[in-house]
Amino acid sequence: MNGTSKTELRRKLRDARRAHVAAMPEAIRGLLFHHPPAPLLARIPDAAVIGLYHAGAWEAPAGAYARFFHEAGHPIALPRFAARDSPMDFANHTDPHSESDLEIGPFGMLQPEAGADRLVPDVLFVPLLGFTERGERLGQGGGHYDRWLAEHPAALTIGLAWDVQLCADLPSEPHDVPLDAIVTPTRIYGLS
Repeated sequence: MNGTSKTELRRKLRDARRAHVAAMPEAIRGLLFHHPPAPLLARIPDAAVIGLYHAGAWEAPAGAYARFFHEAGHPIALPRFAARDSPMDFANHTDPHSESDLEIGPFGMLQPEAGADRLVPDVLFVPLLGFTERGERLGQGGGHYDRWLAEHPAALTIGLAWDVQLCADLPSEPHDVPLDAIVTPTRIYGLS
């Protein structure tokens, strides 16, 4: 990115994502990311544990995917943190329709309650700030997903993003783990 720091790039990508989503009518937002695309579904085993995330206001929404996979009989797992300095793990999300099994975690995000069973996703949908066509991902900067992915290399990893988040290049470090695919409202990148 021609000398642009990751911090500055994150700021620019957050601003672009926020402007993109704010300009989109809410009715249209509700139709996007409603159902996983068929080429992606073809890669997901019947009994796979599906890891998702509880999206923030400007992130690509994952709630409809949680409901879809739950109705198809897949166990759903969301990230959970015991404390701000704890590693990210995943726990069972049993109620993707009304989210009655979620509580506010140490980062202010909804997560499964402390007593929820720990799960290890076979397929993991990942939030991101930026991505490339090659599957490179720029996250929030905490490294939680990169550490989890390094420990679970067999997981199928899919980013969910708005088209505006596509970057020609991203700064890369040895610990950055590329994704197998990225799904946007108009394209699927990867899944070769």
